[in-house]
Amino acid sequence: MRVPMEKLVLSFVLVALFQGCMVLSVEYDHTASIECLRDPMKPLYNGGVIQNSEFNSGLMGWSTFRNIKAGVSSSPSGNKFAVVHGAGSYLSSSGKLLPSHSVYQRVQMTGDMHYTLSAWLQMSNGTAHVKAVIKAPNGERVIAGSVIAQSGCWSMLKGGMTAYSSGHGEIYFESHAASVDIWVDSVSLQPFTFDEWDAHARLSANKTRRSTIRLFAKGADDKPMAHANVSIDLLRLGFPFGNAITKEILDLPAYEKWFSTRFTVATFENEMKWYGTEWTPNQEDYRVPDAMLKLVQKYGIKVRGHNVFWDDQNSQMKWVTPMSLPQLKAAMQKRLKSVVSRYAGKVIHWDVVNENLHFSFFENKLGPTASAQIYQQVGQIDHSAVLFMNEFNTLEQPGDPNPVPSKYVAKMTQIRSYPGNSGLKLGVGLESHFTTPNLPYMRSALDTLARLKMPMWLTEVDVVKSPNQVKFLEQVLREGFSHPNVDGIVMWAAWHAKGCYVMCLTDNNFKNLPVGDLVDKLIAEWKTHRASATTDDDGAVELDLPLGEYKFTVTHPSLKGPAVHTMTVDTSSSASEHRIDIKS
Repeated sequence: MRVPMEKLVLSFVLVALFQGCMVLSVEYDHTASIECLRDPMKPLYNGGVIQNSEFNSGLMGWSTFRNIKAGVSSSPSGNKFAVVHGAGSYLSSSGKLLPSHSVYQRVQMTGDMHYTLSAWLQMSNGTAHVKAVIKAPNGERVIAGSVIAQSGCWSMLKGGMTAYSSGHGEIYFESHAASVDIWVDSVSLQPFTFDEWDAHARLSANKTRRSTIRLFAKGADDKPMAHANVSIDLLRLGFPFGNAITKEILDLPAYEKWFSTRFTVATFENEMKWYGTEWTPNQEDYRVPDAMLKLVQKYGIKVRGHNVFWDDQNSQMKWVTPMSLPQLKAAMQKRLKSVVSRYAGKVIHWDVVNENLHFSFFENKLGPTASAQIYQQVGQIDHSAVLFMNEFNTLEQPGDPNPVPSKYVAKMTQIRSYPGNSGLKLGVGLESHFTTPNLPYMRSALDTLARLKMPMWLTEVDVVKSPNQVKFLEQVLREGFSHPNVDGIVMWAAWHAKGCYVMCLTDNNFKNLPVGDLVDKLIAEWKTHRASATTDDDGAVELDLPLGEYKFTVTHPSLKGPAVHTMTVDTSSSASEHRIDIKS
């Protein structure tokens, strides 16, 4: 007897897979969420290759620069740590300001290895920007990370570097702050082979971006439908992956087709910015971004609002810079209400005050709380979008003192703690403009930023042209995709007929360049799943699937026609059994 389609019942039991790590795993470290402690925690990996990492044996294994005196002190609880006395920065004989240094240790390093670094630091007084320095075996001086350290409590510095040659290296900490001593404890330097690092990234990606569902097909009599065929179609990948676009897409069907068949998120490169909509005062023109929005909405592509304001002095229109304070406030209010109201509910994000750590045009004009107030006003108009602080070099350049992860956390905390801002939907935007990626530092920075417990996106990914461009881009994209706290990736590779900003994915005929082929390869890999399966005698089939939106089609000799059901497989899908009635 045939069972009508409308009587067919499919029971979905979603089972999340637990995946173990390597014996010595490169696990994402949640101690980075601890900002300041009275006593430091134990070193990660038991110190790795560092001798006497907790200074319980005095200064064994450690040395000092310039014959400066050093010793070991103890906290009231008995914790021991290294102190360098009188190591404050000073002028050399040539008049150059030399930094203050901590104790240092020589270590044996192996080429083609990633080294993760962590340490707990404190200042003798005040606060200071402290950098971790590793002198590589080839003599290169590598900035491996930095943190804003302070007196009175311990702050964790996380970072790392990649060694490309073998031999002796040195590790130490330094600051250009005058008349301060750097206190050090719980230092760790742990090596990982490239294969270990990549294997962990794959394990993490599988655990974070995929799920296993157990599908039960049952007929109207609730009996298992054995040996039914199930076809699986991924309608939309759950992980948002996008790219920047330009207005040129409006006039080029080939550009439109190339973009819409790959990406689920778009950022308008310049068209939504203030200078893109009001180049001449009081002459607003939204025709171009309106048309671009309409085009991508046709394909279900989400849009990031980029941006409300840009804090860079050099990015202001000529008519904005000389304004008096009342005039500037009026112009800003007009701009903010205009752009945010127009696109409220139509964009998923706003980059609110772009590059808020490198630049301070609006803070210099309006005061130190200017950004916090702008965030508040944007949130009052658009209740649905996530409000991002978009910044560069937080992942890319550990030597840039402006956007280091601890400063990013402090700035975002200041914005969130401003009266009335506690309920804002805030997000972490990391531009990710790379030359040579430092993967251990990138992962450690993501770990540190995860303490904010906010949505975190790589928002403008590109890699400068070099013989290793494809390799480096793959490293960055895989590192972002595999990190459990990264919620989406958008590249900064908008096509221009006269050449792209840094990185083009296609030529002018929209034929992929090598980096474009890489992007297609990764998209295909991230979507990989079985196309069909057959239920067993119990009417069950187990499927390992990327998170996303699916169409399941069930066929069986007892059915008049195929039974179709759509559902979303996400991280919460395994919480309960799903019984779904399929109707014709």
